[in-house]
Amino acid sequence: MQNILITGCSSGIGLESAKTLKQNGIKVYASARKEEDVEMLKKLGFDTFLLDIRNKEQIAKALEQIIKNDNKIDAVFNNAGYGQPGALEDISVDALKEQFETNVFGLHEVTRQVLPYMRAQAYGKIIQHSSVLGIISLRFRGAYNASKYAIEGLADTLRLELADTNISISTINTGPVTSKFRENAVAKFKENVNQENSFYKKEYDKQLNASLEDQKDKTPFNLPASSVANVILKIMNTNKPKPRYYVTKATYILGFLKRILSTSLLDKILKRI
Repeated sequence: MQNILITGCSSGIGLESAKTLKQNGIKVYASARKEEDVEMLKKLGFDTFLLDIRNKEQIAKALEQIIKNDNKIDAVFNNAGYGQPGALEDISVDALKEQFETNVFGLHEVTRQVLPYMRAQAYGKIIQHSSVLGIISLRFRGAYNASKYAIEGLADTLRLELADTNISISTINTGPVTSKFRENAVAKFKENVNQENSFYKKEYDKQLNASLEDQKDKTPFNLPASSVANVILKIMNTNKPKPRYYVTKATYILGFLKRILSTSLLDKILKRI
């Protein structure tokens, strides 16, 4: 039986991926950073860990326990992350560091710590959760854009460095998917952005707040979290995973436009989104 460690399984893509893989005979180690979410995962029948990917010791303990249980680790899905909205001039260096601590440095730490185990067993699959915003950028998403661009650079480099091994690196470029991502982004926006004193106050009030707080996802091409879960299952069921997987039509369209349009023309389009 294959096994996999998935980070960020409290809801959305992480939880749906864990459920889908478990239903298809894969042993899932589903992790979350809050005790109540770990308890929820236990009740659902998962092997689970309290795992904040910013905590090196928790990562080490989780991996050691997996190896102790199964004497191997087949795959890791680095899913944990969040979005910090706001115009870049409203994002403090501390808020930007916080965004990178989870989305980039935490992902990198999990990857670094699992690689010695995968090298020792001479195989493994590492799945890095990027975004369509690792391909193109949108206004008021600068911190998140930057974190996902960083993941792209790490994944592309690691893929080259591991080219002569049987350890694969797959990047998932997810477009709009239903999850608690928006709800968590609202909290970070209110926590770290001084809206009242911002140059963009009117745009925040008119556009960004309404978009973030709308309970009905009206984003074009939006898909359920299962769309990503099915891709993770596909990766687990193939001996040669692709280096990159697009999820949602939005990712395909914007990825195509990035390749064929001039920067100036693409900017005009992106400014309207």
